[in-house]
Amino acid sequence: MALERSVSRRRLLQLIGGTAVAGTLAACGGGNGSSSGGTLKVIGVGDQEAGLRKVLDAYKKAHSDFDFNLSFAPADQVQTALRTQLGGGNAPDVHVVYPGNGSAMSMAQLAKANLLTDLNAQSWTQKIPSGFKGAFQSDGKTYIFSPGSSMLGAIYNKKAFATAGVEPPTTWSELLAVCTKLKAKGIVPIALGAQTPWITQLIPYALVPGTVYAKTPDFDDKMQAGTASFADSGWADAMTKYLELQKRGFFNDNPNGTTYEQATSMVATGKAGMAVQVSAVLSAFRAAAPSPDDLSMFPFPSTDVAADNWIPAGVVVGIAVSAKSKKADQAKSFLEYCGQQENLNTWAEAVSCVPLYGDGKVDPVLSSFLPALKANKAVPFMDQRWPNAEVQPTHFAVVQQLLGGKTTVDAALKKMDEAYRKGA
Repeated sequence: MALERSVSRRRLLQLIGGTAVAGTLAACGGGNGSSSGGTLKVIGVGDQEAGLRKVLDAYKKAHSDFDFNLSFAPADQVQTALRTQLGGGNAPDVHVVYPGNGSAMSMAQLAKANLLTDLNAQSWTQKIPSGFKGAFQSDGKTYIFSPGSSMLGAIYNKKAFATAGVEPPTTWSELLAVCTKLKAKGIVPIALGAQTPWITQLIPYALVPGTVYAKTPDFDDKMQAGTASFADSGWADAMTKYLELQKRGFFNDNPNGTTYEQATSMVATGKAGMAVQVSAVLSAFRAAAPSPDDLSMFPFPSTDVAADNWIPAGVVVGIAVSAKSKKADQAKSFLEYCGQQENLNTWAEAVSCVPLYGDGKVDPVLSSFLPALKANKAVPFMDQRWPNAEVQPTHFAVVQQLLGGKTTVDAALKKMDEAYRKGA
Protein backbone atom coordinates (compact mmCIF):
# COMPACT_ATOMS: atom_id res chain seq x y z
CA MET A 1 0.00 0.00 0.00
CA ALA A 2 1.15 3.55 -0.61
CA LEU A 3 0.47 6.85 1.04
CA GLU A 4 -1.39 9.39 -1.06
CA ARG A 5 0.98 12.25 -0.41
CA SER A 6 2.55 14.61 -2.87
CA VAL A 7 6.00 16.04 -2.21
CA SER A 8 6.92 19.51 -3.43
CA ARG A 9 9.39 19.43 -6.29
CA ARG A 10 10.99 22.60 -4.95
CA ARG A 11 11.83 20.83 -1.70
CA LEU A 12 13.64 18.06 -3.52
CA LEU A 13 15.86 20.07 -5.83
CA GLN A 14 19.03 19.33 -3.89
CA LEU A 15 18.55 15.60 -3.88
CA ILE A 16 21.02 14.69 -6.56
CA GLY A 17 22.72 11.39 -6.01
CA GLY A 18 23.88 8.19 -7.56
CA THR A 19 25.22 5.79 -4.98
CA ALA A 20 25.97 2.38 -6.44
CA VAL A 21 23.14 0.45 -4.92
CA ALA A 22 22.93 -2.48 -7.26
CA GLY A 23 21.17 -5.56 -6.00
CA THR A 24 22.76 -8.95 -6.47
CA LEU A 25 19.85 -11.06 -7.60
CA ALA A 26 20.43 -13.89 -10.04
CA ALA A 27 19.85 -13.13 -13.68
CA CYS A 28 16.34 -13.82 -14.92
CA GLY A 29 14.97 -13.72 -18.43
CA GLY A 30 12.27 -11.51 -19.87
CA GLY A 31 10.37 -12.14 -23.07
CA ASN A 32 10.72 -15.09 -25.41
CA GLY A 33 12.19 -13.18 -28.35
CA SER A 34 9.59 -14.34 -30.85
CA SER A 35 8.00 -11.05 -31.88
CA SER A 36 8.35 -9.64 -35.37
CA GLY A 37 9.89 -6.44 -34.03
CA GLY A 38 12.81 -8.32 -32.55
CA THR A 39 13.92 -8.56 -28.95
CA LEU A 40 15.32 -5.68 -26.96
CA LYS A 41 18.17 -6.80 -24.72
CA VAL A 42 17.92 -5.16 -21.29
CA ILE A 43 20.32 -5.55 -18.35
CA GLY A 44 19.44 -4.06 -14.98
CA VAL A 45 20.34 -4.58 -11.33
CA GLY A 46 18.27 -6.28 -8.68
CA ASP A 47 16.81 -3.22 -6.98
CA GLN A 48 15.36 -2.14 -10.37
CA GLU A 49 13.41 -5.33 -10.92
CA ALA A 50 10.13 -4.44 -9.22
CA GLY A 51 9.72 -1.30 -11.34
CA LEU A 52 11.61 -2.07 -14.54
CA ARG A 53 9.78 -5.33 -15.18
CA LYS A 54 6.41 -3.63 -14.62
CA VAL A 55 6.99 -0.95 -17.22
CA LEU A 56 8.52 -3.40 -19.69
CA ASP A 57 5.48 -5.68 -19.37
CA ALA A 58 3.10 -2.73 -19.76
CA TYR A 59 4.98 -1.46 -22.84
CA LYS A 60 4.88 -4.92 -24.38
CA LYS A 61 1.10 -5.11 -23.91
CA ALA A 62 0.73 -1.78 -25.70
CA HIS A 63 3.09 -2.70 -28.56
CA SER A 64 2.36 -6.04 -30.23
CA ASP A 65 5.65 -6.08 -32.16
CA PHE A 66 7.78 -5.56 -29.05
CA ASP A 67 9.52 -8.16 -26.92
CA PHE A 68 12.42 -8.03 -24.52
CA ASN A 69 15.06 -10.17 -22.86
CA LEU A 70 15.59 -8.90 -19.32
CA SER A 71 18.40 -9.98 -17.01
CA PHE A 72 19.91 -8.64 -13.82
CA ALA A 73 23.64 -8.40 -13.22
CA PRO A 74 25.34 -8.59 -9.81
CA ALA A 75 26.88 -5.31 -8.69
CA ASP A 76 30.47 -6.36 -9.27
CA GLN A 77 29.61 -7.45 -12.81
CA VAL A 78 27.97 -4.10 -13.51
CA GLN A 79 31.20 -2.32 -12.64
CA THR A 80 33.41 -4.78 -14.53
CA ALA A 81 31.90 -7.14 -17.09
CA LEU A 82 29.09 -4.84 -18.24
CA ARG A 83 31.48 -1.90 -18.46
CA THR A 84 33.75 -4.04 -20.63
CA GLN A 85 30.81 -5.02 -22.85
CA LEU A 86 29.97 -1.38 -23.43
CA GLY A 87 33.49 -0.59 -24.55
CA GLY A 88 33.75 -3.74 -26.65
CA GLY A 89 30.68 -3.12 -28.76
CA ASN A 90 28.57 -6.06 -27.55
CA ALA A 91 26.49 -4.05 -25.11
CA PRO A 92 22.79 -4.58 -24.37
CA ASP A 93 20.37 -2.13 -25.97
CA VAL A 94 19.18 -0.76 -22.63
CA HIS A 95 21.24 -1.07 -19.48
CA VAL A 96 21.67 0.09 -15.91
CA VAL A 97 23.49 3.39 -15.33
CA TYR A 98 24.18 5.22 -12.08
CA PRO A 99 23.19 8.90 -11.90
CA GLY A 100 25.81 11.62 -11.79
CA ASN A 101 29.48 10.79 -11.47
CA GLY A 102 31.69 8.74 -9.17
CA SER A 103 31.70 5.19 -10.54
CA ALA A 104 32.78 3.39 -13.69
CA MET A 105 29.11 2.91 -14.63
CA SER A 106 28.00 6.43 -13.82
CA MET A 107 26.27 8.63 -16.36
CA ALA A 108 29.12 11.16 -16.51
CA GLN A 109 31.85 8.56 -16.99
CA LEU A 110 29.97 6.67 -19.71
CA ALA A 111 28.94 9.86 -21.49
CA LYS A 112 32.55 11.02 -21.52
CA ALA A 113 33.48 7.73 -23.20
CA ASN A 114 30.74 8.24 -25.85
CA LEU A 115 28.95 5.06 -24.77
CA LEU A 116 25.45 6.51 -24.24
CA THR A 117 22.71 7.84 -26.53
CA ASP A 118 21.55 11.45 -26.14
CA LEU A 119 17.93 11.56 -24.91
CA ASN A 120 17.39 15.33 -25.00
CA ALA A 121 14.70 15.07 -27.69
CA GLN A 122 12.42 13.15 -25.32
CA SER A 123 9.62 15.21 -23.76
CA TRP A 124 10.14 14.03 -20.16
CA THR A 125 13.64 15.52 -20.09
CA GLN A 126 12.08 18.99 -19.99
CA LYS A 127 10.48 18.10 -16.64
CA ILE A 128 13.72 17.28 -14.83
CA PRO A 129 13.97 19.73 -11.90
CA SER A 130 16.97 22.04 -12.30
CA GLY A 131 18.61 20.75 -9.12
CA PHE A 132 18.61 17.23 -10.51
CA LYS A 133 20.22 17.98 -13.86
CA GLY A 134 23.71 17.06 -12.68
CA ALA A 135 22.47 13.52 -12.09
CA PHE A 136 20.95 13.22 -15.58
CA GLN A 137 22.99 15.42 -17.86
CA SER A 138 26.54 15.92 -19.09
CA ASP A 139 27.45 18.95 -21.20
CA GLY A 140 23.76 19.82 -21.45
CA LYS A 141 22.72 16.44 -22.88
CA THR A 142 20.48 13.96 -21.05
CA TYR A 143 21.74 10.38 -20.97
CA ILE A 144 19.78 8.56 -18.25
CA PHE A 145 16.22 7.94 -17.11
CA SER A 146 15.50 7.44 -13.41
CA PRO A 147 12.08 7.34 -11.73
CA GLY A 148 12.93 9.49 -8.70
CA SER A 149 14.66 9.90 -5.36
CA SER A 150 15.49 7.13 -2.90
CA MET A 151 15.87 7.59 0.84
CA LEU A 152 18.76 6.05 2.79
CA GLY A 153 18.19 5.05 6.42
CA ALA A 154 17.52 2.00 8.55
CA ILE A 155 15.11 -0.69 7.36
CA TYR A 156 13.96 -2.34 10.59
CA ASN A 157 11.91 -5.29 11.77
CA LYS A 158 9.01 -4.00 13.87
CA LYS A 159 8.57 -7.32 15.67
CA ALA A 160 12.23 -7.40 16.68
CA PHE A 161 11.98 -3.86 18.00
CA ALA A 162 8.84 -4.77 19.95
CA THR A 163 10.58 -7.80 21.47
CA ALA A 164 13.34 -5.51 22.73
CA GLY A 165 10.85 -2.85 23.82
CA VAL A 166 12.41 -0.13 21.68
CA GLU A 167 11.28 2.54 19.24
CA PRO A 168 13.15 4.08 16.28
CA PRO A 169 15.85 6.40 17.67
CA THR A 170 16.23 10.06 16.76
CA THR A 171 19.76 10.70 18.16
CA TRP A 172 23.07 8.85 18.16
CA SER A 173 22.85 8.10 21.89
CA GLU A 174 19.35 6.73 21.45
CA LEU A 175 20.61 4.54 18.60
CA LEU A 176 23.31 3.07 20.85
CA ALA A 177 20.71 2.42 23.56
CA VAL A 178 18.39 0.69 21.08
CA CYS A 179 21.26 -1.50 19.86
CA THR A 180 22.18 -2.41 23.45
CA LYS A 181 18.62 -3.56 24.19
CA LEU A 182 18.34 -5.53 20.96
CA LYS A 183 21.63 -7.29 21.69
CA ALA A 184 20.45 -8.13 25.23
CA LYS A 185 17.48 -9.96 23.69
CA GLY A 186 19.74 -12.05 21.45
CA ILE A 187 18.89 -10.02 18.35
CA VAL A 188 21.69 -8.77 16.10
CA PRO A 189 21.22 -5.00 16.28
CA ILE A 190 22.51 -4.14 12.78
CA ALA A 191 22.90 -6.63 9.94
CA LEU A 192 25.92 -5.75 7.79
CA GLY A 193 26.72 -7.64 4.60
CA ALA A 194 30.07 -6.02 3.86
CA GLN A 195 31.26 -8.92 1.71
CA THR A 196 29.13 -7.28 -0.98
CA PRO A 197 31.26 -4.19 -1.73
CA TRP A 198 28.51 -1.60 -2.27
CA ILE A 199 27.07 -2.32 1.16
CA THR A 200 30.23 -0.95 2.80
CA GLN A 201 29.38 2.63 1.84
CA LEU A 202 25.87 2.80 3.29
CA ILE A 203 26.58 3.46 6.97
CA PRO A 204 29.05 6.27 6.19
CA TYR A 205 26.53 7.74 3.75
CA ALA A 206 23.89 7.65 6.50
CA LEU A 207 26.18 9.35 9.04
CA VAL A 208 27.98 11.97 6.93
CA PRO A 209 24.96 14.26 6.31
CA GLY A 210 24.92 14.98 10.04
CA THR A 211 28.64 14.91 10.77
CA VAL A 212 29.66 16.90 7.68
CA TYR A 213 26.91 18.66 5.72
CA ALA A 214 24.79 19.95 8.60
CA LYS A 215 27.81 22.04 9.62
CA THR A 216 29.36 22.56 6.16
CA PRO A 217 26.62 22.47 3.49
CA ASP A 218 29.13 23.53 0.81
CA PHE A 219 31.58 20.72 1.64
CA ASP A 220 31.52 19.35 -1.93
CA ASP A 221 32.39 22.78 -3.34
CA LYS A 222 35.27 23.07 -0.88
CA MET A 223 36.52 19.63 -1.84
CA GLN A 224 36.53 20.61 -5.51
CA ALA A 225 38.35 23.84 -4.65
CA GLY A 226 40.98 21.93 -2.69
CA THR A 227 40.19 23.68 0.60
CA ALA A 228 38.69 20.64 2.36
CA SER A 229 39.53 16.96 2.69
CA PHE A 230 37.98 13.74 3.92
CA ALA A 231 40.66 13.35 6.59
CA ASP A 232 40.14 16.80 8.13
CA SER A 233 36.35 16.80 8.18
CA GLY A 234 33.36 15.17 9.82
CA TRP A 235 34.10 12.10 7.70
CA ALA A 236 36.53 11.14 10.47
CA ASP A 237 33.72 11.32 13.03
CA ALA A 238 31.47 9.21 10.80
CA MET A 239 34.11 6.51 10.24
CA THR A 240 34.94 6.46 13.96
CA LYS A 241 31.28 5.93 14.77
CA TYR A 242 31.14 3.14 12.18
CA LEU A 243 33.91 1.36 14.07
CA GLU A 244 32.25 2.11 17.41
CA LEU A 245 29.20 0.15 16.30
CA GLN A 246 31.48 -2.78 15.49
CA LYS A 247 33.49 -2.54 18.73
CA ARG A 248 30.28 -2.58 20.78
CA GLY A 249 29.29 -5.81 19.05
CA PHE A 250 26.31 -4.32 17.29
CA PHE A 251 27.01 -6.00 13.94
CA ASN A 252 26.66 -9.66 13.02
CA ASP A 253 29.80 -11.78 13.30
CA ASN A 254 32.24 -11.37 10.40
CA PRO A 255 30.55 -8.60 8.36
CA ASN A 256 33.25 -9.01 5.68
CA GLY A 257 32.10 -12.61 5.23
CA THR A 258 28.40 -11.76 5.08
CA THR A 259 26.56 -10.96 1.85
CA TYR A 260 23.82 -8.47 1.08
CA GLU A 261 21.33 -11.32 0.67
CA GLN A 262 22.23 -12.83 4.03
CA ALA A 263 21.87 -9.48 5.80
CA THR A 264 18.53 -8.92 4.08
CA SER A 265 17.26 -12.29 5.31
CA MET A 266 18.43 -11.56 8.86
CA VAL A 267 16.34 -8.40 9.09
CA ALA A 268 13.37 -9.81 7.20
CA THR A 269 13.10 -12.78 9.58
CA GLY A 270 13.77 -10.81 12.76
CA LYS A 271 17.17 -12.33 13.52
CA ALA A 272 18.51 -8.79 13.18
CA GLY A 273 16.82 -5.57 14.17
CA MET A 274 17.82 -3.38 11.26
CA ALA A 275 20.09 -2.77 8.28
CA VAL A 276 21.18 0.56 6.85
CA GLN A 277 19.85 0.58 3.30
CA VAL A 278 18.21 2.54 0.53
CA SER A 279 14.44 2.50 0.16
CA ALA A 280 14.85 1.14 -3.38
CA VAL A 281 15.56 -2.33 -1.93
CA LEU A 282 12.52 -2.41 0.36
CA SER A 283 10.82 -4.77 -2.08
CA ALA A 284 13.61 -7.34 -1.60
CA PHE A 285 13.33 -7.11 2.18
CA ARG A 286 9.56 -7.42 2.02
CA ALA A 287 9.79 -10.43 -0.28
CA ALA A 288 12.02 -12.18 2.27
CA ALA A 289 9.77 -11.37 5.26
CA PRO A 290 6.85 -13.47 6.52
CA SER A 291 4.74 -10.32 6.09
CA PRO A 292 5.74 -7.08 4.35
CA ASP A 293 4.07 -5.20 7.20
CA ASP A 294 6.80 -6.50 9.54
CA LEU A 295 9.17 -3.90 8.09
CA SER A 296 9.45 -0.15 8.25
CA MET A 297 12.16 2.49 7.93
CA PHE A 298 13.61 5.45 9.84
CA PRO A 299 16.40 8.04 9.34
CA PHE A 300 19.67 6.76 10.83
CA PRO A 301 20.85 9.40 13.34
CA SER A 302 24.49 10.49 13.51
CA THR A 303 24.55 13.15 16.25
CA ASP A 304 22.91 13.96 19.57
CA VAL A 305 21.53 17.20 18.16
CA ALA A 306 18.30 16.12 16.49
CA ALA A 307 18.26 19.20 14.24
CA ASP A 308 21.66 18.21 12.83
CA ASN A 309 20.58 14.74 11.79
CA TRP A 310 20.24 15.47 8.09
CA ILE A 311 19.42 12.63 5.72
CA PRO A 312 20.96 11.26 2.53
CA ALA A 313 18.66 11.06 -0.48
CA GLY A 314 19.43 10.72 -4.14
CA VAL A 315 18.28 9.87 -7.61
CA VAL A 316 17.94 6.11 -7.84
CA VAL A 317 19.80 3.91 -10.29
CA GLY A 318 18.42 4.35 -13.79
CA ILE A 319 18.64 3.07 -17.36
CA ALA A 320 20.17 4.36 -20.57
CA VAL A 321 20.39 3.44 -24.25
CA SER A 322 23.72 2.14 -25.49
CA ALA A 323 25.32 4.32 -28.14
CA LYS A 324 26.13 1.11 -30.03
CA SER A 325 22.63 -0.37 -29.92
CA LYS A 326 21.29 -1.51 -33.29
CA LYS A 327 17.78 -1.00 -31.93
CA ALA A 328 18.25 2.52 -30.62
CA ASP A 329 14.91 3.79 -31.97
CA GLN A 330 13.02 0.99 -30.24
CA ALA A 331 15.03 1.52 -27.05
CA LYS A 332 14.41 5.27 -27.04
CA SER A 333 10.70 4.68 -27.58
CA PHE A 334 10.66 2.57 -24.44
CA LEU A 335 12.41 5.27 -22.40
CA GLU A 336 9.95 7.87 -23.69
CA TYR A 337 7.21 5.56 -22.39
CA CYS A 338 8.94 5.33 -19.00
CA GLY A 339 8.90 9.11 -18.77
CA GLN A 340 5.13 9.38 -19.05
CA GLN A 341 3.72 10.36 -15.64
CA GLU A 342 1.65 7.22 -15.10
CA ASN A 343 4.55 4.91 -15.92
CA LEU A 344 7.06 6.94 -13.94
CA ASN A 345 4.73 6.77 -10.93
CA THR A 346 4.36 3.00 -11.36
CA TRP A 347 8.11 2.49 -11.28
CA ALA A 348 8.66 4.96 -8.43
CA GLU A 349 6.00 3.33 -6.26
CA ALA A 350 7.39 -0.15 -6.95
CA VAL A 351 10.85 0.83 -5.67
CA SER A 352 9.64 3.06 -2.81
CA CYS A 353 11.07 6.32 -4.08
CA VAL A 354 9.71 9.84 -4.48
CA PRO A 355 8.68 10.42 -8.14
CA LEU A 356 11.06 12.60 -10.15
CA TYR A 357 8.32 15.05 -11.12
CA GLY A 358 4.57 15.48 -10.82
CA ASP A 359 2.39 14.16 -8.03
CA GLY A 360 2.70 10.52 -7.09
CA LYS A 361 2.30 8.13 -4.21
CA VAL A 362 4.96 7.85 -1.53
CA ASP A 363 5.42 4.62 0.41
CA PRO A 364 4.10 5.18 3.97
CA VAL A 365 7.29 3.78 5.52
CA LEU A 366 9.06 6.89 4.24
CA SER A 367 6.87 9.25 6.28
CA SER A 368 9.60 9.84 8.88
CA PHE A 369 11.90 11.17 6.14
CA LEU A 370 9.47 13.77 4.78
CA PRO A 371 10.07 16.43 7.49
CA ALA A 372 13.79 16.52 6.64
CA LEU A 373 12.96 16.77 2.93
CA LYS A 374 10.59 19.66 3.55
CA ALA A 375 13.16 21.41 5.77
CA ASN A 376 15.85 21.08 3.08
CA LYS A 377 17.94 18.91 5.41
CA ALA A 378 18.77 16.34 2.77
CA VAL A 379 21.95 15.89 0.76
CA PRO A 380 22.90 13.85 -2.31
CA PHE A 381 24.48 10.44 -2.01
CA MET A 382 28.10 11.35 -1.48
CA ASP A 383 29.64 9.80 -4.60
CA GLN A 384 27.48 11.81 -7.00
CA ARG A 385 29.87 14.77 -6.84
CA TRP A 386 33.12 12.84 -6.61
CA PRO A 387 35.27 13.77 -9.63
CA ASN A 388 36.31 10.34 -10.86
CA ALA A 389 35.58 6.64 -10.73
CA GLU A 390 38.41 5.82 -8.28
CA VAL A 391 37.09 7.30 -5.02
CA GLN A 392 34.16 4.91 -4.67
CA PRO A 393 36.09 1.61 -4.99
CA THR A 394 38.72 3.07 -2.67
CA HIS A 395 35.95 3.79 -0.19
CA PHE A 396 34.67 0.21 -0.48
CA ALA A 397 38.15 -1.19 0.09
CA VAL A 398 39.13 0.95 3.08
CA VAL A 399 35.87 0.20 4.88
CA GLN A 400 36.49 -3.53 4.51
CA GLN A 401 40.01 -2.95 5.82
CA LEU A 402 38.65 -0.97 8.77
CA LEU A 403 36.20 -3.72 9.63
CA GLY A 404 39.00 -6.25 9.32
CA GLY A 405 41.28 -4.27 11.63
CA LYS A 406 43.82 -3.73 8.86
CA THR A 407 43.88 0.08 8.76
CA THR A 408 42.98 3.17 10.77
CA VAL A 409 40.42 5.89 10.16
CA ASP A 410 43.18 8.42 9.39
CA ALA A 411 44.91 6.12 6.91
CA ALA A 412 41.62 5.16 5.27
CA LEU A 413 40.56 8.76 4.71
CA LYS A 414 43.99 9.72 3.41
CA LYS A 415 43.62 7.01 0.76
CA MET A 416 40.24 8.44 -0.20
CA ASP A 417 41.78 11.91 -0.43
CA GLU A 418 44.53 10.57 -2.69
CA ALA A 419 41.95 8.96 -4.97
CA TYR A 420 39.88 12.16 -5.03
CA ARG A 421 42.87 14.32 -5.99
CA LYS A 422 43.49 12.23 -9.09
CA GLY A 423 40.74 14.34 -10.59
CA ALA A 424 38.41 13.57 -13.46
